[in-house]
Amino acid sequence: MKLNSILLAILLAASNWAGAVDLLETFHAAQANDPVFAAARAAQQAGQEKLPQGRSLLMPSINLSANTTFNNLDTQYHPDQPPFLTSGTHQYNSNGYGVNLVQPLFRQQNWLAYSESELQAAQADIQLRIAAQDLILRTAQAYFDVLIAQDSVGLAEAQKTAISEQLEQAKRNFEVGSATVTDTLEAQARYDQTGAQQIAAQNNLEIKLSALQQLINTVPKDIKPLGKQFKLEVPQPVDIEKWVDTAQLSNLQLAMAQANAEIADKEVARNRGGHYPTLDLVANYTQNNANGGSFGIGIDTTSKSIGVQLNMPLFQGGVVSSKWREASANLERARQELESARRNVAQQTRQAYLGVVSGVAQVQALQQALASSISVLDASKLGHEIGVRTNLDVLNAQQQLYSTRRDLYQAQYNYLISQLQLKAAVGSLGEDDLGKVNQALY
Repeated sequence: MKLNSILLAILLAASNWAGAVDLLETFHAAQANDPVFAAARAAQQAGQEKLPQGRSLLMPSINLSANTTFNNLDTQYHPDQPPFLTSGTHQYNSNGYGVNLVQPLFRQQNWLAYSESELQAAQADIQLRIAAQDLILRTAQAYFDVLIAQDSVGLAEAQKTAISEQLEQAKRNFEVGSATVTDTLEAQARYDQTGAQQIAAQNNLEIKLSALQQLINTVPKDIKPLGKQFKLEVPQPVDIEKWVDTAQLSNLQLAMAQANAEIADKEVARNRGGHYPTLDLVANYTQNNANGGSFGIGIDTTSKSIGVQLNMPLFQGGVVSSKWREASANLERARQELESARRNVAQQTRQAYLGVVSGVAQVQALQQALASSISVLDASKLGHEIGVRTNLDVLNAQQQLYSTRRDLYQAQYNYLISQLQLKAAVGSLGEDDLGKVNQALY
């Protein structure tokens, strides 16, 4: 009967997992619904506009102006003026329009601003890639947080059931006089403690489900647990320094810091360019019409001009020198931040690498510990039956078994997260890596 119940539970679990979502499906839902990633996409689109804005500084600017004016002119000539100049009031309209074109020929600041805009657009792309990697890590973390929370609830329920059976047995033994009341009290205390742990585990599961819901904007369905496809693999190559060297070349956070340093360097040159002359090609076309004037006659004029214009800044109150010093200080800050980023990346890469390596060893050790805990529990139960072990020994063995099993689950999830973190450290984390982890699920 007990065997049939176990088989039924396995079949029911398998049917639930068949309709459950996996890690990749959860990630795709997060891609479509996570507001943090959506904001990163919008920021990338905004950042791409830096390039045409910078390019516009090198392009000609054309302005059209127009005017119309009502004129009321009162003229009084001196008596000694020629007789054909008559005094009086003249009212007339005048209007005109003009087109002005300015094409920069030499503006050192504009060229540097354009090169900065190229770096800013590249930064926007890098930032989106960082956000995509962060979404993978956040999705995996939230997914495995739910799994370990579910495991904790299941283990607490199973442990409570096992202790309940032990409690009932202790009560029966006490009634027939083959055990003391201490066995019953010990089992009752352990049962009550496990009940409290079960409540805490259930509460934690609700919190983790809420966190996943916030990410995918929907109530999480059943999610697939780890299955038989779970495998332990050490990083390839098995050389931590090679991973660090790769991270120094391709880590995205480091690429952002490098771009910041390059922009700061160009800012120094751009602000120094405030002392440089500028040279522009200038063309004008103006048409003015008036149907009256001082002499009572209208006049139409057309003006055309083209030439070059040189501007040489001589003194601007010291603002140019101040901005140059400010940019130099910002350059030093960017260089120090770049050095800090290099060190942080090296540390993060080593930590992720060791997380994978130690994760393999830890999972293997806990797998062996689990087998040993099962043997200890079986031996404790047998010893209790023949009188060489106490009820407390059995309870302790049960607790050790479930604690080891929970630690094993947690170590497996941490190992998988460390794998993804290592790929992120070297800038290569993508959906394919998530798909590889997804293969470990049912």
